[in-house]
Amino acid sequence: MARIGTAVGLGVAYYNEYLPDPSRLEEDLRLMVAAGIRCIRVGESVWSTWEPEDGRFDLEWMTPILDAAHAFGIEVILGTPTYAVPPWLAHAHPELAVRRADGSPVPWGGRQEVDYTSSVFRTYAERVIRAVVGRHGRHPAVVGVQLDNEAGLHLIHNADVVAAFREWLAKRYGTPEALNEAWGLAYWSHRIASWDELWAPAGNTTPAYALAWRRFQAEQTTDFLAWQAVIVRPLVAAETLLTTCIAYGRPAMDDVAVGETLDIASGNAYYAAQDSLDLAHTAGADDWFADDVAQIVLMADRMRATRDAPFLVTETGATSIGAAHEARPPYAGQLTQAAWLLAARGARLVSYWHWHTLHSGHEVHWGGVLGHDLKPGRVYREIAALGAQFDAASSWLSGAEADADVAIVISHDSEWVMSAEPPLCRPDGSADPHAYGRIVQAFARGAVDAGRQLAVVNERQLPEAAALLGRYATVIVPGLVAASDRTLAVLADYVRIGGTLIVGPRTGFGDDEGRVRSAVVPGALAEVLGASYAEFASLRADIVIEGLGGGIAQGWIDSYEPQGAEVLARYAHAHYGAWAAVTKHAFGDGIAYAVGTLPDRALMARIVADASLPRVDSPLRHRPASVTVHSLRGPRGRVWVVHNWSPEEGEIVMARTVVDVLAEDAPVRAGEAVTLPAWSVSVWGEISS
Repeated sequence: MARIGTAVGLGVAYYNEYLPDPSRLEEDLRLMVAAGIRCIRVGESVWSTWEPEDGRFDLEWMTPILDAAHAFGIEVILGTPTYAVPPWLAHAHPELAVRRADGSPVPWGGRQEVDYTSSVFRTYAERVIRAVVGRHGRHPAVVGVQLDNEAGLHLIHNADVVAAFREWLAKRYGTPEALNEAWGLAYWSHRIASWDELWAPAGNTTPAYALAWRRFQAEQTTDFLAWQAVIVRPLVAAETLLTTCIAYGRPAMDDVAVGETLDIASGNAYYAAQDSLDLAHTAGADDWFADDVAQIVLMADRMRATRDAPFLVTETGATSIGAAHEARPPYAGQLTQAAWLLAARGARLVSYWHWHTLHSGHEVHWGGVLGHDLKPGRVYREIAALGAQFDAASSWLSGAEADADVAIVISHDSEWVMSAEPPLCRPDGSADPHAYGRIVQAFARGAVDAGRQLAVVNERQLPEAAALLGRYATVIVPGLVAASDRTLAVLADYVRIGGTLIVGPRTGFGDDEGRVRSAVVPGALAEVLGASYAEFASLRADIVIEGLGGGIAQGWIDSYEPQGAEVLARYAHAHYGAWAAVTKHAFGDGIAYAVGTLPDRALMARIVADASLPRVDSPLRHRPASVTVHSLRGPRGRVWVVHNWSPEEGEIVMARTVVDVLAEDAPVRAGEAVTLPAWSVSVWGEISS
């Protein structure tokens, strides 16, 4: 995977079998080459084409596609087709349908309807995997295999899965009495005397049970993909990369665990375009797509965090994403902006879903590089220009690694605990199951607004304190409601030896069993923060904050009482004014901030700016409000990627001389005023001395 694994490249999902006229294969490939598209993904969605009837395979329709791709110098990622099962299999084995919590089956007619833990399903899945990859996996065009696609859509409640969950708990806890003690099952008379007395998850109200169930479900997804990897590896060349397309919001997905089974991480990077990409815009929710710039940054860095390494974007939007009512094609320049942002955070492939807009099926309004007329248009021309930019920058970007000023610690466990008992409300007052995402995104948005480059660190990847400090001078820990004792100890040591820590709402409230801590909260961090709290509140209305330039408290309050910490901001409120909103405390050689609420964007940015410094100063004298600056360390030096996320042009003045990577390394001199057009990106290089 020489191109994709090193310098940044473009790709597309290509479905020749969906075209009204598949004979246009060579025309499509010529257009791809002209646009700088060097990789296609094929075959992952069409099990019923590979195996039209039980045991009857049609494998040769792919051969001319692979042969032609190889002739045109286009690399191929071949998909295993196990996520979209054929009608004959659903008809022969209706018992394979996923059962929901209420016992109802997921009806066939979409995709991902089957229980992939089933040995019956895996017999059929292994047969088609061996047929497809055995026939085509060593074709010279094939440089990667994608295992399944977007796994983890359902929490599977089939009876044998619930029985397996009881067995899983028995192995973890040993005896029912140990489980009773760990989960506090004296409450509401939930103590069990034997494992078969454990109730089904559909009726559960116990937080520790809810966390264990989500962990178990994620393990089933990881096991399924690891099982596929074991089958595929002997069928392909040693250098062929195994990956999967991760949909990070799936309820049964633990991307770090899945990443350990892969050679390189890859996933979806969908975003809403148009005015959502104005840097001033704030997303209203945590959705399956990014709805503001900070959410794209966080999405990209989460992909990098899966294996703590560069990654592939196997799907991103070429134009509108979703159904007809969601159609918001990007403004001119926005495709280029988004692709360069992904590249700046470590993407080695930006692959569009898909080459041609479909003429039938569920996704006919989900736009491709070519429209329904199959002719190159505005979108194709912008992507072709982007391909030329990536080619021009290849000597700078080959093997480049993204910089980071600030780390933000995330946790599947905390996400799952908060989905069971959310601390935040929706606008209608109901519980928001996406509260965790909202909390994390608020702090990530603050880092972006403060001009800091972000890196995501999964809690389970958290190194020891010295290694953490060696990589990140500032660490943000928001919403870590299910934090292990080890995590809190590492964070305390990190501050003690000189790190700067920002602790957000809910962090340290519970442990990694999903239980509330019986000690002073936030546990071991109370001493580090010089503050603790005993009360908390979900806010139904915003509250004014005084201090640090003022602002607004939103969503939640951990009512911090300082015990040695400096109070930087308080609530201007008759009741909540007794507590601190933001505190700062020197501990050992470091500093720790407690942020007990979700401040508005401006205040959050001031907090992050106060607590952090850029590791490398940008070449701009001043960063306008609509501009972000990201950087990578490459073979020729540092690459600066500067975006103007605005419908208005902006102006910057250079602090240092750089070269314009996209203009044959023409110099951009210190003191020079540079105009940044609307919805634009500039790419500059500083040659290493």
